[in-house]
Amino acid sequence: MSDTFFDIIVIGSGPGGYVTAIRAAQLGFKTAIVERSFLGGICSNWGCIPTKALLRSAEIYHYMKHAKDYGLSADNVQFDPAAVVKRSRGVAGRMNNGVGFLMKKNKVPVIWGEATIDAPGKITVKASNVEAPKGSLGPGSYQAKHIIIATGARPRALPGLEPDKKLVWTYFEAMNPDKMPKSLLVVGSGAIGIEFASFYRTMGAEVTVVEVLPQILPVEDAEIAAFARKAFEKQGIKILSNTKVTKLDRKADSVVATIDDGKAPQTVEFDRVISAVGVVGNIEGFGLEKLGVKTDRGCIVIDGYGKTNVPGIYAIGDVAGPPMLAHKAEHEGVICVEAIKGLHPHAMDKNLIPGCTYCHPQIASVGMTEAKAKEAGKDIRVGRFPFVGNGKAIALGEDQGMVKVVFDKKTGQLLGAHLVGAEVTELIQGFVVAMNLETTEEELMHTIFPHPTISETMKEAVLDAYGRVLNM
Repeated sequence: MSDTFFDIIVIGSGPGGYVTAIRAAQLGFKTAIVERSFLGGICSNWGCIPTKALLRSAEIYHYMKHAKDYGLSADNVQFDPAAVVKRSRGVAGRMNNGVGFLMKKNKVPVIWGEATIDAPGKITVKASNVEAPKGSLGPGSYQAKHIIIATGARPRALPGLEPDKKLVWTYFEAMNPDKMPKSLLVVGSGAIGIEFASFYRTMGAEVTVVEVLPQILPVEDAEIAAFARKAFEKQGIKILSNTKVTKLDRKADSVVATIDDGKAPQTVEFDRVISAVGVVGNIEGFGLEKLGVKTDRGCIVIDGYGKTNVPGIYAIGDVAGPPMLAHKAEHEGVICVEAIKGLHPHAMDKNLIPGCTYCHPQIASVGMTEAKAKEAGKDIRVGRFPFVGNGKAIALGEDQGMVKVVFDKKTGQLLGAHLVGAEVTELIQGFVVAMNLETTEEELMHTIFPHPTISETMKEAVLDAYGRVLNM
């Protein structure tokens, strides 16, 4: 009986799920986690981490090809596609093993199989296509006072553009290609699409990106997106915005795409196509309709603490709606279990969730864009600072970048920060901390930034917003 009754059962072991289970165990809850496929979820196995391993290989390859820019020589630079993919899969395997270790360390048993929720507090786990490791829990009936759904999301499929795993890929196939395509069409210019476009272009493919909206990277500040677009086009990526892919004709080893910009539709042949038109929450198949759990546009509706409209049932992460980011899922899960414990955590503030895109150049942001701040009726100050004015960026050979900040003119509140350039996915956290602490422009201007670092661009952008920029 002790193996079937728990305080908390988490369904799904992605970043949100396993972190939620760990925090629940730390708080003294008897906790279990259900997983049908692989520990660590999409992020560790097929998303965040292994894609960064691919992009790191591309980055090193890029620098090797440009060795002469640094006074070095490297002749006949090549790459082994199989070895690049093998390294990425090895990184994923290491992450998977790490999650297993963390479950054992925190005494969280893994129940292997597919869960359905029979009623609040009761689940049934059926066998999946993965054999349960020896000593772990398997199919059966389980009970818990609190059930937390953390089942993540899957790639969205548009009618007529459905992936087939051979010619039309999702990110699963794009991470483990059967061959390196010579020509590639990427449908969608969000983070996933742009990262793969950047990777494959660096590795030598002719890449075309099609975006239905006027702006690529639609969630980013328009000025940053425009800067990034110029950088991508300079690298040879062809970008078609305000354009749709209306049809895909699949041949034996290529795809003919009909591309419509609203003027004159054209057909273009590509070796492969990546469908990167977003993701949808995994809300089907485990009994939400029968239980009356409220959903909206493919996601479970929750309050700021993970609660659904049905007592005892919670949801966190991608399945609970955008932004569909691993770090959002982790934080949401911690909030959820701390609220269950009665610790009165702060509700999730989605305005403080940073977003990062690991292309070349990198892009990172948090808070309001300039346009959103104006739409909200804010009287704002905007500061900018280019990397060409930063000594460390110049020394690194990475002088193409920019930091942009948006302040409330009346209060000095930092409303948003938007960056493009080398290592900005690491820099953004400085602005995230500042916003979390409700730091004013005065405090930021009195903060000493180390020299020489790229981080100095952050302070200079703040100074620029107030007419005090020093190095430009």
